[in-house]
Amino acid sequence: MNARDRYGDIFSGHSRSKKRAVPTVIAERDLVVEDAATGFCGAVVGFDRSYDGEFVKLEDACGVVRLFALRAAAFLIDGAPVTLVRPSAALPSKPTRSASGSTRVEGLRARVARGSRIWVEGVHDAALVERVWGHDLRVEGVVVEHLEGLDNLAERLVEFEPGPGRRVGILVDHLVTGSKETQLTAGLGPHVLVTGHPFIDVWQAVRPATVEIPRWPQVPRGEDWKTGICTRLGWGTPQDGWRRVYGAVSSFRDLEPPLIGAVERLIDFVTEPE
Repeated sequence: MNARDRYGDIFSGHSRSKKRAVPTVIAERDLVVEDAATGFCGAVVGFDRSYDGEFVKLEDACGVVRLFALRAAAFLIDGAPVTLVRPSAALPSKPTRSASGSTRVEGLRARVARGSRIWVEGVHDAALVERVWGHDLRVEGVVVEHLEGLDNLAERLVEFEPGPGRRVGILVDHLVTGSKETQLTAGLGPHVLVTGHPFIDVWQAVRPATVEIPRWPQVPRGEDWKTGICTRLGWGTPQDGWRRVYGAVSSFRDLEPPLIGAVERLIDFVTEPE
């Protein structure tokens, strides 16, 4: 028996000096990883390419998206280093999640409309709800209608006659204690649910960063809010401002939590079994 057989390959170096093999992991969409250098933790949402190489897009729990280079051992999964690689096939062109964050139903055929309804105050509210929750509403067969003002609520309820299988969920702007909106929506019965958000207008329920502003300006009481906002931001007319707001919203991540929670509660209310 020679020395190589008895002691192993003495020229290969000590095992502690060898680099540990780092596993290669395919960066599938929604895989959660941590960037080893910065500690940023997020889910894979896409990729990018530049003269400097391939990059992966990670989105954290707050909706912040950052780019990181796809380099060897640059990421951690459960604290262990891995090398991320881009999938050989392109990511699906259709998202697996809807704009509201729910699981997308492929090949959807809209079901027959339920007897229950969701009512919102105005056309802008209806458009934003459709923009984000439209897929979910078609899956559930829920129709959204706008009231053209909360002052019409009492008359509309008399016409609709809420009851079993004919529930009404109402989304209200500026639903805060002592407001006119709170007074108009009190005591409407067990088949009517009112939810809302504290903002003056549904525009304000869009995150400022979504429309590339630091914050929504203050508009004095008595001045038309949308006109005042557009004047202070240099957005032109309220019609121009609405196009800017609507065009910036693509998913629930672009909205403030009070609006998201309010709409989700309404959908649950009008779809749950009696």
